[in-house]
Amino acid sequence: MHLQVHAASPLRCIIDDAATLQLASSMMQVSGKALLPCNIFKMQARPLRADAERTVRAILVGAERALSADPAATLEQIAETAGVARTTVHRRFASRAILVDALTAWAAEQFAEAVDSAVSDTAPPLIVLHRVTANVLRVKIGWGYAMNRAAISPDPEVARVHAEVLATCNRLLQRAQSEGVLRADTDIEWARRCYYALIHEVTQGGGTTEPDIDLMTTRIIDTLLNGLGA
Repeated sequence: MHLQVHAASPLRCIIDDAATLQLASSMMQVSGKALLPCNIFKMQARPLRADAERTVRAILVGAERALSADPAATLEQIAETAGVARTTVHRRFASRAILVDALTAWAAEQFAEAVDSAVSDTAPPLIVLHRVTANVLRVKIGWGYAMNRAAISPDPEVARVHAEVLATCNRLLQRAQSEGVLRADTDIEWARRCYYALIHEVTQGGGTTEPDIDLMTTRIIDTLLNGLGA
């Protein structure tokens, strides 16, 4: 499940720098394992230098933090949060809008990788559901601004990735139903919508303490399967 970059994509509007188009060489940790580089940024060009890779990742992290605190944050504020000069940001991204679009697309790809890395046709569906939930929580909490924007992005490639994740989720819930984890009369579409709503709500609270992903995952799965009745 990977984004495909077309000529009109905002990712192609980034200044033609190999470091920028290979953003995915910046690894993200999900469940203690580094995800593979996103295919959308692979290109036939010189290898990405380690310092350039660190700079691009710093800009993305800085953009996420600055925009989470203030959605109207300027490039200067993003650069300050990233610990780089404004000119450095401009060398990688032609404008603020392009930076935000690239961040959104990158977050969507990480979302897809988080789900893909957890799905298994051989592991029990309840175990897979726990893995998927924990992975998605890490992405949505760590990249909250970008993930919220990805959910409403007009970019057809971002929309396609979300549609594929939805289809994967439906298949997982159908498998859970066939193996007795969900009741035989469960409406899978309704179950998926409730599952999405639970994940969305628990990731919107903010807070100053480090979130307990395991506890949040357990509560989401318990609520989905058992409800709140006595």
